[in-house]
Amino acid sequence: MSDGQSVNIIWLIGGIILVLSALFARRPSLGAIIRSLIGWAIVAGLAYMVVDHRDQLADLAARIGLSDQKVEGGTTRIRMSPDGHFWARVQLNGVERRMLIDSGATITALSQRTADAAGIEISDGGFPVMLNTANGTVMAKRATIKKLQLGNLEANDLNAVVSDRFGNLDVVGMNFLSQLGSWRVEGSTLILEPDQSEASDATNAATPS
Repeated sequence: MSDGQSVNIIWLIGGIILVLSALFARRPSLGAIIRSLIGWAIVAGLAYMVVDHRDQLADLAARIGLSDQKVEGGTTRIRMSPDGHFWARVQLNGVERRMLIDSGATITALSQRTADAAGIEISDGGFPVMLNTANGTVMAKRATIKKLQLGNLEANDLNAVVSDRFGNLDVVGMNFLSQLGSWRVEGSTLILEPDQSEASDATNAATPS
């Protein structure tokens, strides 16, 4: 059992004891205690379902127009999530994932599950990368993402690292953000702008002299 699971179990036991203590202090009937416990169990079950199916709920919100991510003109806007972070819907080689945008991460990082699903190429040569994370030092493999799309933004042959120690977390790092024309936070919205110079170069190259 991991330390995180142990802490969750301790909090759960503590919560149950607190609820039972409050109930017995009021000396309710046995029926009232049972109804109260059932009510708490339903609330806990609903909370667990929301957390466990958060990705599916995010997809549903996008389909009915409640998306936190929108493309307006040439700009991609992402609203801050209730947890205080910016989460983006990203296509990795055509496979969609919900990824955390982290300006504190030097390089884009993928879970092993995501890398396998998207067919991410793991580099054969070179030494593994040692990364300092909130859970300690993690050894990760170097990889290359052929195509990453975020809204109207795109990066090809993007360097990344892959590790099963990331769990289910996938992160868009600074090596993607640094390729943009600009990025900034206004209020509770992250604004991502494409590099206009690349578009101008492509237009000029396509225009006959």
